[in-house]
Amino acid sequence: MFEATTADGVFGLRTSDARWLSTGWGGGFSRTDTAYNVSVPEGWERTDLDTYVEERRERAGFGVPGPALLTGVELQHLRGARLDPVVAYATVGLSNPATLPVTSTEVIDEPVDESDSESADGPMDESPPVGTVNLIVATTRDLERATLASLLGTVVEAKTATLLPTTGFSGTTSDAVIVGSDATGESASFAGSSTAVGAAARACVRDAIRASFRSRYADREVPGSVADADHGVVTDRRADVFEL
Repeated sequence: MFEATTADGVFGLRTSDARWLSTGWGGGFSRTDTAYNVSVPEGWERTDLDTYVEERRERAGFGVPGPALLTGVELQHLRGARLDPVVAYATVGLSNPATLPVTSTEVIDEPVDESDSESADGPMDESPPVGTVNLIVATTRDLERATLASLLGTVVEAKTATLLPTTGFSGTTSDAVIVGSDATGESASFAGSSTAVGAAARACVRDAIRASFRSRYADREVPGSVADADHGVVTDRRADVFEL
């Protein structure tokens, strides 16, 4: 089983022999015991992220390096959910929401005045904004790299499906996910939505996100739109669609 620990604003999820896949800073595949979610203070402006994460991790008493996510959400709002072979932990912040409007086919050829966009589409800042939806999801099953990547896709789909009806946004401009597996566990070859691992992950992600959202926004206002938020992006540009 994975062991969860929080100390000095750092959350660590550990098992003795884990594989991880991270979409966060310095992400990719790794083989180490622990993955982290690090809460940063208001007004945080550090850009030496590797050094910063190491400092925070060691100050909190975590001696093992591992993939790490950064969030402006206080860890008092971290929530976990467990089902069968999967556990998920979420922090939800919405200061920089993102939306992807889907225009009906009836008006698909109408021109778009991009000057009316609530926010330009593109990188918002060199450093991660303070609002983000972070997820660390792990399974006691042993997943090889391809299956771990499949689990990542399942988790991201579940995140978006949960955020849309819960917040009105498809995500934020800096969402990040770490998925992990126990290399000593029973092997699983697939992690899509109809598998035991994938189905459990979808439920855990949904319930952890909703619980963290309820905690963080119990006494603060949720942005009504990207324009109402501190930062954010509306992707309203259109691609050229063609047949081969």
